[in-house]
Amino acid sequence: QVQLAESGGGLVQAGGSLRLSCASSVSTAILGVIGWYRQAPGKEREGVAFISRGGDPRYAESVKGRFAISRDNAKNTVYLQMNSLKPEDTAVYYCKAFDLGNSQDYWGQGTQVTVSS
Repeated sequence: QVQLAESGGGLVQAGGSLRLSCASSVSTAILGVIGWYRQAPGKEREGVAFISRGGDPRYAESVKGRFAISRDNAKNTVYLQMNSLKPEDTAVYYCKAFDLGNSQDYWGQGTQVTVSS
């Protein structure tokens, strides 16, 4: 079973930056797509950024040009670099990984990001 642990959230002013980390209990080299999602109060969870096993990134339109996802298989960690943060980026951020071995998705517990105006 895959366990994921997010970290790096916090309070930042608009225009600032944060880097989120998602540490996996298993080698990320054997996982499929890993994604970052977020959920703001009263809203549905939405996908923000995704990275394939081969390292190809995809982004939601709302974060293109501001966020960057990366994958370090040597550290079993996926990162989300968030720049030019806006108040509307405020949410709990979760990572999700697809286990190619059993075709199951696994979620982390989330990390809070708050952007003040």
